[in-house]
Amino acid sequence: MDYVSALVPPVVMAIFFIGLVRVIVKTQGGAAKAKEDAAVDAAFAENARQAAVSKADSV
Repeated sequence: MDYVSALVPPVVMAIFFIGLVRVIVKTQGGAAKAKEDAAVDAAFAENARQAAVSKADSV
């Protein structure tokens, strides 16, 4: 019976962890996803533009 009491805490933690991961994955996206993606794309584009200008200035 000791093996049951030794296995219960890790099993319970694993179940809660799997549930947490499922909640996190399911809540990704939503109404603001397109807006957040656009903001990230704009930041990448600005960074690329600055890198190009900096490279052109150094030549």
